[in-house]
Amino acid sequence: MSQTRSTKQKELLAQTVSSLSTFFDAEDLLKEVEEKKVSKATVYRFLQEAVDSGELFSYRCDRRMIYSKDKTTHCHFVCEKTGKIIHFKLDSLDFLKDKIPGKITSVSIEVKGISYD
Repeated sequence: MSQTRSTKQKELLAQTVSSLSTFFDAEDLLKEVEEKKVSKATVYRFLQEAVDSGELFSYRCDRRMIYSKDKTTHCHFVCEKTGKIIHFKLDSLDFLKDKIPGKITSVSIEVKGISYD
C-alpha cells in the first residue's frame, strides 16, 4: 500500500515540477503540494532521485540547494546591504572559453554588491 502511495506522490511531484518555470528549492516544492499531504522526506528523496537520474539539476545558492529542469547557468547578484538575491542569465560564456582547459557544461556565479533599488 505504501508503494502505491509513494508512486502517486512521485507522479504529483513530477507534474508539479514540470509546471515550474524557474529555479526552485525543496520548500517551494513543498508549498506547491502542501494540500496533498506530501511529506518533507518524500520531497527530498524525490529531488535527490531526480538529480541522480539527470531529470533535474541542482545548484548551491545562498547555502541551500536550488533545482532547475534545465542544465543552465546559475548566476545571481547578492545585495550586501539588503541580502536580496537577484537571479540573472548570462547570454554568452565566450569570456571563459580561453580560460578553461575543457568543455564547459554549466556555470554558477555569485556577484556581490549594493543594489540600486
